[in-house]
Parts: sequence; C-alpha cells; structure tokens
Amino acid sequence: MNRQEAVQLLKKYNKEEFHLIHAFTVEGVMRYFARKLGEDEEYWGIVGLLHDIDFEQYPEEHCHKAREILKEAGADEDFIYSICSHGYGLCSELEPKKEMEKILFATDELTGLIWAAAKMRPSKSTKDMEVSSLKKKFKDKKFAAGCSRDVIKQGAEMLGWELDKLFEDTILAMRDCEDYVQEEMNEIK
Repeated sequence: MNRQEAVQLLKKYNKEEFHLIHAFTVEGVMRYFARKLGEDEEYWGIVGLLHDIDFEQYPEEHCHKAREILKEAGADEDFIYSICSHGYGLCSELEPKKEMEKILFATDELTGLIWAAAKMRPSKSTKDMEVSSLKKKFKDKKFAAGCSRDVIKQGAEMLGWELDKLFEDTILAMRDCEDYVQEEMNEIK
C-alpha cells in the first residue's frame, strides 16, 4: 500500500478532525524515528498513519476491526500485526516485537499528551516545548487523563529508554512534523 492509498483508506474510516490530526501526527513521528534510525520512512509512516484506522467508527472493536479493514485493503500480515500490536494490553493480545512496533506503542499515547500540553501553551505549539514542562503535565494525572501514563512508561521500558529520552525524542519528532500536519489538515478543509 502506498501513502496515497493509505490516506484514502484513512479518510474512508475517519472524518473527525481530532482523529485525522492524530493520524497525521503519529505518521510524522514514525517517519522522524525511521529517519533517525535509518529505517524505511515510508513504511513506518504508513503504519503510523493507519494505526487507529478503526477507532473512530469501531472504538469497542479497536485493533480487531483494523485487522478486517486492512486485510480487505490488501495489507500483509506483518503490516497488520505492527498496527494491531500498538494496542497491546488494552485492546490487543499482540505484543510489540520489532523496534518500530515498540516506538509506535510508546509514542501513540505520548503524542496525545504532548499535543494537549502544547494547546495549553501561549504558542499553541510544540516548537517551544521543553521536557521539563511535559514532565509536569505527565505527573498531573488529571491533565489529559485519557492518555495512559502506564502505557507510556511501559513503552519506554520496552525500548530500554529513560522516560526523559522518550519525551525529548517525541517532542522533537512532533516539532519536526507540526507544519506538515497543519498542511495536511488544510488540504482536507
């Protein structure tokens, strides 16, 4: 599946601005990590783009309905496994094994927390966010309560990274793709 096909599939199952922003953000974050690690940026990006393909329409079947949707779209089993493993322990029994899968697992919830924190800043941007301010938001369990701190911690542990490294790299990844995400959303509107 190429990116154009992936975007069409995403838009078929996702209409809400929040879900589209999240999809494009996670795509950009995964592309950033792929570049940094010398991996296939296109593949990692498409996995990030489609990771929540089923969530808007089928929240109770998240990661299970994705398998059907992706199989119908012609995706192979490795691709489907990578996407479904991001819900490990919550809505999927598939454990992240590859580094890409572990990064997706660790950053999915974290991107939501970072975006919520960015919206509270005068700039409304990640471009001037520091790890120290994110750590304060992370410790406040009432802030962005839907973003699981346990999943973020578990993801860092899977990767063998300190939380600060995960926070810093994910902030940098979101800075890197923030303008791109806005351009994608402008095209949709």
